[in-house]
Amino acid sequence: MEDLDRIYEIELLAYPFPWTRGIFEDCLNAAYAMFGLQIGNDLAGYTVFNWAAGEAHLLNLCVHPDWQHRGYGSLLLEYAINQMARLDNKAILLEVRTSNTRAAKLYTNRGFRVIGHRPGYYQAGDQREDAIVMRMELGSAADLS
Repeated sequence: MEDLDRIYEIELLAYPFPWTRGIFEDCLNAAYAMFGLQIGNDLAGYTVFNWAAGEAHLLNLCVHPDWQHRGYGSLLLEYAINQMARLDNKAILLEVRTSNTRAAKLYTNRGFRVIGHRPGYYQAGDQREDAIVMRMELGSAADLS
């Protein structure tokens, strides 16, 4: 639970519309994959995935604002992708806010492709914001070793 406290702290610092602590607790209780990025003694970022029937879904990727713009988001994403491939997933799906151009660029640079949009998917104050839906096909785990 100590890491959950830090994860939630990072979430609050990084996002204008953060997940609730209860969402993180639900993810842990549902045995979703949560990968952390440790720098020294500091948890600097995390990612949350779930998967079923050979398809993973990236639900959250976050790096503490003090550690952003240093390549750690890419490192964390790469690690999570490799782990999802090792679990025999054939593809990864994600949604990203249309306003989050930095994240969309990160995903595109790593091989994710736009496959659709979800109107009004995200909360944005008293409004809603659309999501871009992206997908990446994965090779076999043997290709990653």
